Amino acid sequence: MSTQPHTAIIGAGIVGLAHAWAAARAGHRVTVFERSDKARGASVRNFGMCWPIGQAPEYFAAALRSRELWQEFVRESGAYSRPTGSVHVVEHEDEASVLEEFAKAAPDLGYQVELLTRAQVEESCPGVRRGVARAGLLSRTEINVDPRQALALLPAFLGEKHGVAFHWRTAVTQVREGKLVTASGETHTFDEAFVCSGHDFETLFPEILAASPLRPCKLQMLRTVPQPKGWNLGPMLASGLSLRQYGNFSICPSLSEVKARVAWDMPELDRYGIHVMASQDRFGAIVLGDSHEYGDHIEIFDKAEIDELMLRELRKLFDFPDWTIAERWHGIYAKHYDGPEFRVQALPGVQIATGTSGSGMTMSFGLADRFFAKREATV
Repeated sequence: MSTQPHTAIIGAGIVGLAHAWAAARAGHRVTVFERSDKARGASVRNFGMCWPIGQAPEYFAAALRSRELWQEFVRESGAYSRPTGSVHVVEHEDEASVLEEFAKAAPDLGYQVELLTRAQVEESCPGVRRGVARAGLLSRTEINVDPRQALALLPAFLGEKHGVAFHWRTAVTQVREGKLVTASGETHTFDEAFVCSGHDFETLFPEILAASPLRPCKLQMLRTVPQPKGWNLGPMLASGLSLRQYGNFSICPSLSEVKARVAWDMPELDRYGIHVMASQDRFGAIVLGDSHEYGDHIEIFDKAEIDELMLRELRKLFDFPDWTIAERWHGIYAKHYDGPEFRVQALPGVQIATGTSGSGMTMSFGLADRFFAKREATV
């Protein structure tokens, strides 16, 4: 009789698939249950950025481990990937001060970055408008993937390479110790389960999630038509507004000046949590965003005002051959205010794992790997 532990994963978004992969590498027999026919949530509604540069120092190593695992997946699956790196492009003096402060502290924290002059930004970033950049911060650790393609290929990769089984169109309605029940009334047993159901706080363990520091966060995004004649964006781009969004810059004294100026001059950006970034997909289109609305402020209807504000700020710094918008959408993820991971034991042998706070593509592989590695080390 096999002693191989059986692990159930509830949710086939990036967090669930990351845990499935980590459990399989640890020698578990893994079964994934997903209510839809494929991943349809936040995991496919993002920039496709593996973005280590944006992570706070205590999570940077896990982000780099995610990067290694993305590279492994790409090699073995043939998925699209571009190791583009990234450039934060800034136009204000206080933003340039933040970049200088971060670049000075970065080596001691493990980051490898390089300050760029305006001329260097314009030389290395075809997507930056000429004559407006004050400075830039180059990081080479970022990878661009296609989230729609990656989430479509990951299940086949896990099935073929690691024997992971999938139950699609199977909603799990109850999880008990050692047993789960689906909407059709079927019962499945397990040794361990991970509930990775994103921003669904109502179906499983609602009392735990209601008392948690998690809140839903809605973002709006856009995609241009494919750019003409094979035009290449170069590095993925972020603006000075993004300094307000990412934990790595919280160590910089000048960040408070940036936040105060934006709040005073452009309160509409704070109202909707707008910062602007750009990446290029495998078809040559530019993915643009994004915004942040939380909790009770979330509505099912998207706001044209948010799209217009994002485009206003994007056009200040960036320039693409064709700005025609082909797609508009929104996503909702679970925001955790104390880091990129919410993990709690709901029952013996049952863990809730969610709350990657918009960093799922960057952090999920590394966090799941770290969890299983730590546990194996204590056995």
